[in-house]
Amino acid sequence: MNHEKNQPRQEEANDPHLAVNSANDGPANSGISRRGFLGFAAASIFLTGAGELASPPESRNGIPYRTLGRTKEEVSLVGLGGYHLGKQADAQESIHIIRTGLDEGINFLDNCWDYNGGESEIRMGSALRDGYRQKAFLMSKIDGRSKAAATSQIDESLRRLQTDRIDLLQFHEVIRDNDPDRIFAEGGAMEAVVQAQQAGKIRFIGFTGHKSPDIHLKMLATAAKHSFTFDSVQMPLNVMDAHFNSFEKKVLPVLFKNNIGVLGMKPMGDQVILESKTATPVECLHYAMNLPTSVVITGCDSLPILHQALEAARSFKPLGSSEVAALLAKTAKSAQAGQFELYKTSHNFDGTYANPQWLG
Repeated sequence: MNHEKNQPRQEEANDPHLAVNSANDGPANSGISRRGFLGFAAASIFLTGAGELASPPESRNGIPYRTLGRTKEEVSLVGLGGYHLGKQADAQESIHIIRTGLDEGINFLDNCWDYNGGESEIRMGSALRDGYRQKAFLMSKIDGRSKAAATSQIDESLRRLQTDRIDLLQFHEVIRDNDPDRIFAEGGAMEAVVQAQQAGKIRFIGFTGHKSPDIHLKMLATAAKHSFTFDSVQMPLNVMDAHFNSFEKKVLPVLFKNNIGVLGMKPMGDQVILESKTATPVECLHYAMNLPTSVVITGCDSLPILHQALEAARSFKPLGSSEVAALLAKTAKSAQAGQFELYKTSHNFDGTYANPQWLG
């Protein structure tokens, strides 16, 4: 990818506030490219139960690529999660994992200002030297809800990542009912992010959360009230989510309707879903890939786990309705109370709950 050719569109740079419910934002008028066909056709399967796909996607080194919603950016079907890279004991091994992923065809890199005290961003910044930055679509996240906190975190992330521009910046852990109002308030974090976009420090804007689909819907509604459309939304999409307080059922159709890029995360529930013995790692990845996701982000703290993710992407074929039904039947009983989705039912995954000072 040549980043010099991927400047923000002029209308975004000057006025990124575009209404969510515009009649021209739906899939019928979105100018879907052939490269994005698989993702949007998969959405048709999800929304209508249509038959299997006939046309294969374009790929790089065997890794399928999809279009990231309204951004028109092409991103790898599988993305490299940033949190687990910072947990790896050997920093050089983390760098090796990132560079191997980029060499093998992955271009989407996930990270966050708070991951492992900044170590995840520091390692990724080191990995992106020597020409590797040009291979990556780089995403990171901030926790700040105030303009001051958000501004500081953006600048710190840029320094750690050793870049002058983050391709996609997302508001992290939108998990509280008041998060949307705080972000969009006067003097709130959105002011800092829009200013950073106008200054060329970031290209696209999104948000993430893992707690409640209703909070995601409130974030989208709050954005609409401010005539703003997010470029992407990140959320858990997996074989358990479909049964319990489901992002797939509540949020995914809204994103598809408005051509907002879908970032699937926690395909294995941070390994917890695997403890249920109801689905294999590859089945978990393929289920998430079968949804209208632009990219499925998965944590890779070792080369074997990275190669498992690469092979899952290379071997992926759209699942038939009977295959989807079989997976959901196997996971239904275990998923009922959310015991394998602890990010929804506990504070185990809530970094900003344990560190409220990050919010500003």
